[in-house]
Amino acid sequence: MGEILDRINKPNDIKKLDKSQWRPLAHEIRHFLVHEISHTGGHLASNLGVVELTMALHLCCDLPKDKIVWDVGHQSYTHKILTGRKEGFEHLRQFGGMSGFPKTSESECDAFDTGHSSTSISVALGMAKARDIHREDRTIFAVIGDGALSGGMAYEAMNNAARLKSNLVIVLNDNQMSISKNVGGMSSYLGKIRTSGNYTELKEDVERALSKLPHLGSQLTDKIRGIKDLIKRIFIPGMLFEDMGLTYIGPIDGHNIQQMVSAFRSASKMKEAVIVHVCTKKGKGYRPAEKNPSHFHGVSPFNVKDGSSRIVAADKKSYTDIFSETMLQMAADREDMTAVSAAMPSGTGLTALSEKYPERFFDVGIAEEHAVTFAAGMAAGGLKPVVAIYSTFLQRAYDQIMHDVCIGNLPVVFAVDRAGLVGSDGETHQGIFDIAYLCSMPNMTVMAPKNGRELHRMLLFAMEQKGPAAVRYPRGEAWDGLADHNQEIVLGEAEWICDGQEIALLALGSMVETAMRVRERLKAEGQKVTVVNMRFAKPIDEKTLEQIKEKHSRVVTLEEGVLSGGMGEAVTAWYQGTPMKVMNIALPDQFIEHGSVGELKKKYGLDEETIADRIISWENEYRKA
Repeated sequence: MGEILDRINKPNDIKKLDKSQWRPLAHEIRHFLVHEISHTGGHLASNLGVVELTMALHLCCDLPKDKIVWDVGHQSYTHKILTGRKEGFEHLRQFGGMSGFPKTSESECDAFDTGHSSTSISVALGMAKARDIHREDRTIFAVIGDGALSGGMAYEAMNNAARLKSNLVIVLNDNQMSISKNVGGMSSYLGKIRTSGNYTELKEDVERALSKLPHLGSQLTDKIRGIKDLIKRIFIPGMLFEDMGLTYIGPIDGHNIQQMVSAFRSASKMKEAVIVHVCTKKGKGYRPAEKNPSHFHGVSPFNVKDGSSRIVAADKKSYTDIFSETMLQMAADREDMTAVSAAMPSGTGLTALSEKYPERFFDVGIAEEHAVTFAAGMAAGGLKPVVAIYSTFLQRAYDQIMHDVCIGNLPVVFAVDRAGLVGSDGETHQGIFDIAYLCSMPNMTVMAPKNGRELHRMLLFAMEQKGPAAVRYPRGEAWDGLADHNQEIVLGEAEWICDGQEIALLALGSMVETAMRVRERLKAEGQKVTVVNMRFAKPIDEKTLEQIKEKHSRVVTLEEGVLSGGMGEAVTAWYQGTPMKVMNIALPDQFIEHGSVGELKKKYGLDEETIADRIISWENEYRKA
């Protein structure tokens, strides 16, 4: 593992090391991370970039008394190593194993459960207020990336933090990236600071020269310090943070531990909120990650020698691939179509469109709320915007979808990628709530395709709507099952796939494939069931529900989302007061932990075997009654 790393077995062990051992420990940690993540997969580049930064924080903290709040949290692997969790990396992000994000249930040293961006300053400020009210003695650090500063919540927090009369240290980890390359004014502003050493150099030179003057040196130095704002404005344009009322220190080399320790200790003594600007290199120490940090942001198991994936790429297209191709087709056919991404052009499949139609592609950064209202403005101006955001991140813009899109019934198309269970990132990333929160909104149409071809047709259909429409689709390989007759998508109409009797399976989106497999299992038991592809979570096809009553006494709904507020509840409510019996197959009203999608479906009863067994048991009880 490493001679020095072997001595790190519990919180604060790093403080027992001599300074001469810091650099070798950083090397051992990087070697450990590359080796372990090559087996399990995980967030590599971001963690390699903050090794020294994390070490410096731990050298300045007394954990768990002091608190480190990690923004997003995918860069907390070194923090986990330094708090005695090396052994947990063997099962990192695996079912029953260690989370890839901070988890308060996992360690007292994890201050807050995180997974989404731009939250850390708000959380840390709240903790600072709690500390002050309780009259506690603790230092609180918020670590936030420059990419997260494109999120408006960070500015709301900084605006509030400027009024703080006690200590809070905000560490700005500036690696010039979020997942993809940073965009926007803040990125440009930080770029100017990084490249401008004029102010710092002048200040140090003047203070050094004046301090040598007998008698007057110290007085003049104090006067120079008193006009520091004027000097900063001359040599560093804007000084945004200081203008907001925050004390700014930096920029500092994020791979120089001693510099950071000195800065953090100085900052922690101030009776105010302080920003320490630290410049790091994403992927540092592993050449493939340095050359391609976006690819190694979140990576599957790989070969250490060259960074190549250990997983053979699938021949089949993913749902995201099909979305990407359809967007290019629609852009060619419609000059009024635009596309909006929230810092995820590659992940959502919009890179090709951004290259071919750059004037109609907009990456707004990590700012989902702005993305939605920006799209609403374009729709109000006569354009047809498509907002492509992962399900878990779209929920951050709930009010904007409701207030800015749905009230005005504006024709914004929401491409809801990673809908349903996504696996190893756990609670903060599962896309299981979008059906419930989108279906609660008046004027919203909510669809889910059964396969890749239907996704293509649904997107074309959504573009023709005069109001908001959402198309949700899962992560990964697109199912190509079921013969496709290029059936026209009609608003609110389901697709009758298989005829049966007594029991009808009403499946939405990804669960149509499961329903077909369940049908085969039941057929082997002598039961012939109906399968309906619901297509729409909203509006529900009431005509089909009425037809089902003619030959069926029982209905089973299947959806890859939470039961509360989902399609199944709507079907149950429609059949209320009729003889029809309804069984809902959905996820429980709880947050779902990390693990493979297959393992999670098995645990929560969404796999074909469990569903078939439940239906057989239900059938036996029905006959007995």
